[in-house]
Amino acid sequence: MKLVPLQDRVVLKQLEAEETTKSGIILTSSAQEKPQQAEIVAVGPGGVVNGNEVKMNVQVGQKVIYSKYAGTDVKLDDEEYIIVKQDDILAIVE
Repeated sequence: MKLVPLQDRVVLKQLEAEETTKSGIILTSSAQEKPQQAEIVAVGPGGVVNGNEVKMNVQVGQKVIYSKYAGTDVKLDDEEYIIVKQDDILAIVE
């Protein structure tokens, strides 16, 4: 199966959290903070959303930073994804 986002939605795959701190302390998975950095795996077509024309400014494969409490978590085929609106993406990491 694959996720196909609608309108101005974007499907993200979260990047792995750091397992050690800068000072070398190893963190358990429960102590690790979820990073807000992810890779785009699918992009919706855009179109008219709430009466406004929406042009998609992101592409599959880009790494982005998204808003901390944004989106919906989805688990599909043992993989975890986050579906967010394009407006919830704060920056593209180059």
